[in-house]
Amino acid sequence: MSEIKKDIIDVPVDEKVNPIEANDSADGSFKPLDSDKKEETVSLTEDGDEATMEDLKTLRHVSGKIPLRVWLVAIVELAERFSYYGLSTPFQNYMQNGPEDTPKGLLKLGSQAATALSYFFQFWCYVTPILGAYISDSYLGKYKTICMACGIYIAGIFILFMGSIPSITTRNAAIGTYVAAIIIIGIATGFIKSNVSPLIADQIPKEKPTIRVLKSGERVVVDPAITIQNVFMIFYAMINIGSFSIAATTQLEHRVGFWAAFLLPFCFFFVGVFALVIGKNQYVKLPVSDKIVAKCFKVAYIGIKNRFNLDSAKPSNNPEKNYNWTDHFVEEVKRATKACKVFVFFIVFWTVYGQMTNNFVSMAGQMETHAMPNDMLQVFNSLAIVIAVPLCDRLIYPFIRRFTPLKSMTRIFIGFMFSASAMVYAAVLQHYIYKAGPCYDAPMACAPEYSNTPNRVHVAIQAPAYVLIGLSEIFANITGLEYAYTKAPISMKAFVTSLYLLTTAFGSAIGIALASVSVDPKYVWLYTGLAVATFISGCIFWILFHHYNDHEEELNQLEYDQTDNVAKDVFPGEGLAPIASVSKSIRSVV
Repeated sequence: MSEIKKDIIDVPVDEKVNPIEANDSADGSFKPLDSDKKEETVSLTEDGDEATMEDLKTLRHVSGKIPLRVWLVAIVELAERFSYYGLSTPFQNYMQNGPEDTPKGLLKLGSQAATALSYFFQFWCYVTPILGAYISDSYLGKYKTICMACGIYIAGIFILFMGSIPSITTRNAAIGTYVAAIIIIGIATGFIKSNVSPLIADQIPKEKPTIRVLKSGERVVVDPAITIQNVFMIFYAMINIGSFSIAATTQLEHRVGFWAAFLLPFCFFFVGVFALVIGKNQYVKLPVSDKIVAKCFKVAYIGIKNRFNLDSAKPSNNPEKNYNWTDHFVEEVKRATKACKVFVFFIVFWTVYGQMTNNFVSMAGQMETHAMPNDMLQVFNSLAIVIAVPLCDRLIYPFIRRFTPLKSMTRIFIGFMFSASAMVYAAVLQHYIYKAGPCYDAPMACAPEYSNTPNRVHVAIQAPAYVLIGLSEIFANITGLEYAYTKAPISMKAFVTSLYLLTTAFGSAIGIALASVSVDPKYVWLYTGLAVATFISGCIFWILFHHYNDHEEELNQLEYDQTDNVAKDVFPGEGLAPIASVSKSIRSVV
């Protein structure tokens, strides 16, 4: 880690320019300053100064610089997502169909069982982050937890690959190795997911908003909240660049076999391992706290016992109890609790998102694919995100911020509306498929001679549904990740992020419950119901939480203050000494 960057040079008091003296004439007479200029000279903060409340309200907010180490963490996520999407996208065909079916599969479990097992895999992948976050925040730290998860991940993909080689496996053996593999991969995925997004955000210096004077002379506020927002945009773009692996693995599945589709993610995963090794001495690694998650639950328990009043857990209100936390820590738990209330509404959002990996694949199988793999259409979701993220980052968000701040609750609400629109489109498209021959509302099942003949609808028409879900992710999911990080205590970033990810598991559980209607001719009602549920959830979300926008600056202020208070919360009674090296790391530049 390099030396602390010194951006501000102290100037002796006697060398500072007095605005009145600077206006004195050569003959010693005084010429009054213009009143407007005088007010500006006295009130303006200089380049590098901390922004005042007036500056925060009146000046344009911009992002700070993003260090190289952020990109190294992003590569880790890219490699993990390349492997995850590359191997999981063929799962629906792999489970649903047999070797003689069109499209080909292996396990031949049928549509309902395959959809239920697909949702179980999603559920498992987003329950395990809780365990991964607990281990990270209480014992190993984010970096070591991710390294451990990588080893588990490699073992899981290798088992999946070996079980899919036709020459050395049977159907029953393939089922056994598949179940074992998805359980192992799910553990590894959860451990990485709960830690990699907080780790990438940890690489940004925790500083208060400062003033920067641009070359044009414009004074702007360098806002850490905007920097974090941009970091999560980069993070999400890398996720979706990684997900382009589906274009390769679906072709391998279609033309070579499932073993080849699983071998590619196994090999590519080592790119992420390499990025972890390269960045080992560059990453900012916050210290592991002293059972901080347990402390959080104790605070919550005390609050619940006292009619959900968390203030009752403050040591200042109970001096006789000798609590091993501070009042400030209780305030941070209160802030994290507010974030968790917001997360509840994402359950419906993730139920919609899950349609892409199962029911949308089944839908594409009912349409004319023209030699294109029916599970390849997911690439349009990734393509939409990769194109839209830089547009939002560089054009749309900065343009909107010139007129009004586009705050978290607003962005999440917009995401919900895009999600509902995707389900409306899917319902209309499914209705259109059922109106087309030759099998109408029983595609490829109306007669034996039509068992491999889809209805006469071109599969490309499905692309807008993936695009709409992609746009919903940009507004809702990216903001959710950002909100989980910025509203969590500094020593519980991974745990609060895991609580956000847990909503995905609940969404998958709902998907499992809906598996009974994931059959023809019920798909239209399934998509219609999800559209209505998402729209209503979005509206209720806005009604309940839109006022959080008004307090976002206040909540972010707690984030800026955390670096100076974390030692008091994690090491009560030991002062700031244990955190000194961390504060230096956070504020330094590689």
